Amino acid sequence: MSGTQVYKIYIKATPERIWEAITSADWNSQYGYRGRTEYELKPGGAVTGRSNEGMIAAGAPEIGTDGEVLEVDPPHRLVQTVRMLMDPRAAAEGFTRLTYEIKEGKDGVCALTVTHELGEAPTLAALFSGQFEDMGAGGGWAWVLSDLKSLLETGSAFAG
Repeated sequence: MSGTQVYKIYIKATPERIWEAITSADWNSQYGYRGRTEYELKPGGAVTGRSNEGMIAAGAPEIGTDGEVLEVDPPHRLVQTVRMLMDPRAAAEGFTRLTYEIKEGKDGVCALTVTHELGEAPTLAALFSGQFEDMGAGGGWAWVLSDLKSLLETGSAFAG
């Protein structure tokens, strides 16, 4: 199972707050897998995802993901590559393409669409679809985005 995964959620927040929650390491380390992802927000800029303390204690490398910024249109669109470095099989699958699109709607609610073009990356596809959740690997994109929504709407994330 590879191909493309698309996730769309609605968040009661401004496009600017959603953008900041995705691109600011101070924000993105508060939800999902709790690793700090640092962006150089310009085409060709580096994307560095740091493993959280628990991951490092379990043997993960300090840098869990890497990639490159391809397109930046704040606060509406971010396109990047990403490569998972924590697992040798996933690392060997190489870089995949990740697009965040934020569209403002009615009554202060925005749509956030995440499109992950996985190509021929079956290990990554399984991980990001949440197939390894019962093994302690988290629930993939659905889990991360649900946690992001909780954090922005209530001020409290549910992931730990």
